[in-house]
Amino acid sequence: MSALSGYPQAPGRHPLYRRYLLGLLLAILTFNYVDRLALGLVLQEIKIDLDLTDTQLGFLTGIAFALFYSVMGIPIARWADRGNRVTIISATTALWSAAVALCGAAGSFLQLMLIRVGVAVGEAGCLPPAHSLIADHFTRAERPRAVALYMLGAPLSTLIGYFLAGWLNELYGWRMTFVLLGAPGLVLAALAFLTLREPRRSGQFRQPGSDEPRRTDGEPGRPLAQPSMKEVCVALWKSATFRNLLVFFSVVHLFGYGLLQWQPAFFVRSFGLETGELGTWLAALYGGGGLLGTWLGGEWASRRAAHNERQQLRAMALAFASFGVISAGVYLSSNKYLAFALVGLASLGGNTANGPLFATIQTLVPERMRAMSIALIYLFANLVGLGLGPLAAGALSDALRPLLGEESLRYALLALCPGYVWGAWHVWQASRTVRHDIPEIAQRGGQSDDGQSMAAGLREDTGAL
Repeated sequence: MSALSGYPQAPGRHPLYRRYLLGLLLAILTFNYVDRLALGLVLQEIKIDLDLTDTQLGFLTGIAFALFYSVMGIPIARWADRGNRVTIISATTALWSAAVALCGAAGSFLQLMLIRVGVAVGEAGCLPPAHSLIADHFTRAERPRAVALYMLGAPLSTLIGYFLAGWLNELYGWRMTFVLLGAPGLVLAALAFLTLREPRRSGQFRQPGSDEPRRTDGEPGRPLAQPSMKEVCVALWKSATFRNLLVFFSVVHLFGYGLLQWQPAFFVRSFGLETGELGTWLAALYGGGGLLGTWLGGEWASRRAAHNERQQLRAMALAFASFGVISAGVYLSSNKYLAFALVGLASLGGNTANGPLFATIQTLVPERMRAMSIALIYLFANLVGLGLGPLAAGALSDALRPLLGEESLRYALLALCPGYVWGAWHVWQASRTVRHDIPEIAQRGGQSDDGQSMAAGLREDTGAL
């Protein structure tokens, strides 16, 4: 039986190793996100130290980082779909960890921006190869739970990032904070390189005597060729489900990153909080709510809606629509405790989508396109979202400042909240086509997941929403 659940163990995959793989990838993802959260928390200190405007800060945290993060994800994912994913994860983790530590040495806007570009290039190598490795080691029914456990790295990063960065900044300043936050990633990079195995190199996914990956469509002896970039894009674009999920991620990142990067500064300006107290609050609310929400979403999908991606997507659409409404309440509140309570509730609901959404994508696409599918999603999501979201929020805050003063940021962030409802609509649209698209795209990619018929897993779901 699986180490994670009562589902049958996939052939040739030891349960203890699968658990270790998932745990180490989770730790790497956690520290992959930490520096971005820490940067948001210390924006006010950086603004004062380097004499920057809100627009400059928005550019620094937005397009300057997102352009390289998203674009570099494409060649890295292309490499991951045919090369050694363990090497990729190890090398890129070492790169971004060293660059994060170097942020503490920046003496100007230009220097900090160039260092953040290095961080972006390294961090681009985390998600695509990791998702691809997880999909190779867990069956279709297990994936929502396994991916949800992996995506716990996001709320864990808020727990560590906000709490540590808040207090480290108060005790040692923002420069030493980045040095200390970069060090753990170097250790994790070494562990990954020394202890993880690439299944393609071990022969687990190869035909005997062949150097090429074996086909999984029941035609032994015919190697599965690496699809060209054009073939990958055409296959994914033909899927209405994938198109809607691509738009969803782009929209949610646009509004979400604008809120996430500027929310700490909002609490500092509107409620006069110090970074230590603020970091503790945000760590508890985002960390606790995110951990519980991500776990609940994965558990529900694997226990109650396994092989039923339509039901999973519809539940996630309702969760994100609610998330947008609750988030608006944060910026309408004049009481910090009410605002914090709404942050926690929004975090709980919004994070339930992590496991089911990414698991659906990994089930939707053939094995040799999995890393590229994640990279393409993050290309658009980060160029549109991470690139423009913080910049748009900062520019809107500057534009409203003559009229609203220090409260301009509050109303700039309030204006971003309805975007979550827009994103939820696209998830609902994806739920209408997913039962058709999973067997369709699997057939084009020559894939049959875990030796089972994909069509059999798409039986009528009498309990669907």
